[in-house]
Amino acid sequence: MGNSLACFSQNQAIKRNKTRAKSSHSLPPPHFPSSASQRSDKVFPKENSIDDDYIKDQARVAAALLLQHHQQKGTLTQFERSVSLRDPLASSKRQKRIPRSSSSRPSLLSDSLPQQLELPNQGTEVEELETKHFVLVHGGGFGAWCWYKTSTLLKENGYQVDAIDLTGSGAHSFDSNNITSLSEYVKPLTNYLEKLPESKKVILVGHDIGGVCVSYAMELHRSKISKAVFIAAAMLMNEQSILDMFSMQLGSDNLCQRAQMFLYANGKNRPPTAIDFDKSLLKDVLFNQTPAKDVELASVLMRPIPFAPLTEKLSLSATNYGSIPRFYVKTLEDFAIAVSLQEAMIDSDPPEHVFQMKGSDHSPFLSKPQALHKILVEISKIPLK
Repeated sequence: MGNSLACFSQNQAIKRNKTRAKSSHSLPPPHFPSSASQRSDKVFPKENSIDDDYIKDQARVAAALLLQHHQQKGTLTQFERSVSLRDPLASSKRQKRIPRSSSSRPSLLSDSLPQQLELPNQGTEVEELETKHFVLVHGGGFGAWCWYKTSTLLKENGYQVDAIDLTGSGAHSFDSNNITSLSEYVKPLTNYLEKLPESKKVILVGHDIGGVCVSYAMELHRSKISKAVFIAAAMLMNEQSILDMFSMQLGSDNLCQRAQMFLYANGKNRPPTAIDFDKSLLKDVLFNQTPAKDVELASVLMRPIPFAPLTEKLSLSATNYGSIPRFYVKTLEDFAIAVSLQEAMIDSDPPEHVFQMKGSDHSPFLSKPQALHKILVEISKIPLK
């Protein structure tokens, strides 16, 4: 995602649509609409030759992983749209902070790598853990496939792992242009949690805007979630939307916004329905530290991001969302959600611990899978208060 989302309003969209003939466009930089860049037709430059057999093998791994997940059957219920297209800067001023739980929280780990952590119960075996089940929630444009390295590493170490395809993502067949609410987008995750036994608890892990989906699920299913992990993710406050969050990043590098394009499936005189990526800029924005083979795989599997969920304000309470321990993983070479924005979210409502990943881009599950794995294992071993 990018900071350009914060500059969108309904009036701006309609005005912009009247002057454009195409159905998809790159997002203009904040306050500089005349400098909007057009989508590049150039072929993605490959610094290294791609091993086709390797890509096919990785695609088969991803496909096998996807087949393990429950796929919804039949037509999805259409939820009533609750979309706010008001000025995100104005609305963010009215946001309400969630009171922190009564449990004492340790200070943030300011500059720690996995091997340097001194956390309790480091010697705990997986079999002894209260919760050893991870549920992985992808970010915007991604799918369950993106977790294939993380899923494999966790399973090899005795953990149970499920990766979810959100509506219109990954192998889910629904058209992302037709998603009209956050509840509809998150439904595969909430359905999954509803079917868990009452005695079962999981560790929810969210990446990018998947963090909003995790927060939404925390509010609905407090009893099913032991911990929540936000990886370079949107960790919002009460009455805040994803657009509100990105308004905090105004004025920063517009590389990410240049890689994004509005899609108007309902006509150019209506609000956008989804956001797509310019494939030629994917590596620079999302995968600047990721191996070329994984970038190639992602360029084939990524799908448009539904727009409506980005505009909805979360309703979070101290009783539900606020009672679940949260952990944040910062990615220090991130060009999609800048470190400054990650830190602003952390400072607004500090989690239990903050982990830093040096040398990681926006997609640590591909660029730094071993380091991310170590962090997730450490989090699983932190005792609940």
